[in-house]
Amino acid sequence: MYPGDYTLIGHELSLFTRKLEAQLRFQDIAWHWQFKTQARAAELEARAGTHFIPLLRTPEKWLLNDTIAIGPLLHTRFGQAPVIPDTPVQRACCFILEDAFNHWLGKHAVHSRWCYPQNVAWIGPRFAANMLLDRSVDAPFSAAELAEYAAMGETLYQGFGKTVCEVNGVGPEQADAMQGDFARLLQALETHFAGNAFLLGPRPCLADFALAGACKAHFVTDPTPLAWLGRHTDMLLQYTARVYQTSSRECPPWPSHDSVPASLRAVFEYLNGSYFAFARANLAAVIAGDKYVAFDIGSGSTRARSQRRVNLARLHVQDELLRIQAEAHPGVATQFAGTDILSYYLGEPGR
Repeated sequence: MYPGDYTLIGHELSLFTRKLEAQLRFQDIAWHWQFKTQARAAELEARAGTHFIPLLRTPEKWLLNDTIAIGPLLHTRFGQAPVIPDTPVQRACCFILEDAFNHWLGKHAVHSRWCYPQNVAWIGPRFAANMLLDRSVDAPFSAAELAEYAAMGETLYQGFGKTVCEVNGVGPEQADAMQGDFARLLQALETHFAGNAFLLGPRPCLADFALAGACKAHFVTDPTPLAWLGRHTDMLLQYTARVYQTSSRECPPWPSHDSVPASLRAVFEYLNGSYFAFARANLAAVIAGDKYVAFDIGSGSTRARSQRRVNLARLHVQDELLRIQAEAHPGVATQFAGTDILSYYLGEPGR
């Protein structure tokens, strides 16, 4: 491994950029920002072969993308600061939660950002900060800058936000369903974090970075989802701050005897009825070659584009579960009893 800093390339209002930032911070890895400005975009995309963010430039000058692959790589490289448990139950929970948060929270992120005009107006200058001004969203805006970039939110909505909401089946017509599901998510998290610092207890794992990334980039930043937090505001603000401010050097290990907090059950029960309901329908659509998938957010059916990417992520988790022989492990079976979560990953379709 070459010595030197890692460069995080992306935007501060990006879920997955913030996810990777959280891991870099927790593992005490030397790193620095490079915002993906419009001036840099063409060169970065040509070299990386993708327009997606984040990108991570390593000291070897590799340019990596996809946090699903980068997370385990950094875990291995910086093994003195582990973010993936070794024991079967904790490891299964880590990868399953990361997968669910990666793909379900993104729906809430784009809906809450792009389906509410006041939020669209607010977000425009903040995107301009990273993309045009090459500076942090935390730097104060002058009155002239706010006026100059006032229309950028609407421009981004027309060029990106409107379509991404339609593709995900979470447009403005799904407002009641999405807000209802978001409330159920918050209640599950409240139940768990009332007695735990992180998802697996006293130490964060990859899944915490996915959850905190969505919070930092969207839910505790954008005014619309922030207003939805209500009595859960302090809980989510404090959790997000813990993830970004905790160093591996000061963090205890995960619980002994491969245990996870009993309250994590509330989170899995929520996900079983939300993300995994979508994921199972999506898997069936992908196998059938259907372009669209119908699924229920909680108050009626919606339709989204089917996503092969979600099945590729399923196979990534499946590989981890097969390594630990999850299907035959009594602790893993007990943890997910009464849900269809293990069968989603360990079934044969799509393999």
